[in-house]
Amino acid sequence: MSDTTEVRALPRMQQRYNDEMRAALREQFGYKNVMQVPRLEKIVINMGVGEAAGDQKKLDAAVAELTLIAGQKPVKTVAKKAIAGFKIREGLPIGTKVTLRKVRMYEFLDRLVTIAMPRVRDFRGLAPNKGFDGRGNFAMGVKEQIVFPEINYDKVDQVRGMDIIFVTTAKTDAEAKALLKAFDLPFVAG
Repeated sequence: MSDTTEVRALPRMQQRYNDEMRAALREQFGYKNVMQVPRLEKIVINMGVGEAAGDQKKLDAAVAELTLIAGQKPVKTVAKKAIAGFKIREGLPIGTKVTLRKVRMYEFLDRLVTIAMPRVRDFRGLAPNKGFDGRGNFAMGVKEQIVFPEINYDKVDQVRGMDIIFVTTAKTDAEAKALLKAFDLPFVAG
């Protein structure tokens, strides 16, 4: 029996945060303690599948696609209330979500910024004033799941969008925006 332990390299984005971004943010906002520097806590990806009320196969396809995109199995989300107009009953699975933390979070962020966002048609950047919640978190939407390289365009039954929420430890939107900008999220000037 050997006592060798496998040492995995840190994801590129996490390494950059530790080496460069943390010091730059500390200097920019004048934090006294390194633990005050905002960091990315988790990324939540949500895919609402309203058509799942009539056809559960669409939800299964969404789960499979989100599994490929995120690298881990998502959970199904259920309807909180019944809505007769949409033929939705309480407790009916109508979506799927996954929460990414640590290594998978940084790897997904890297793929999102370097591969997926440049593949979005007519993409000019993220609106600098939209998507922030006032508590240092940022939400954005992706209209097509086919921008991710893991998705095979020929096997897609339907184009679906998703919500991506970046949860940070930042106290204000300005701190969160500086953090996400340092991670190369393309905010438009203004």
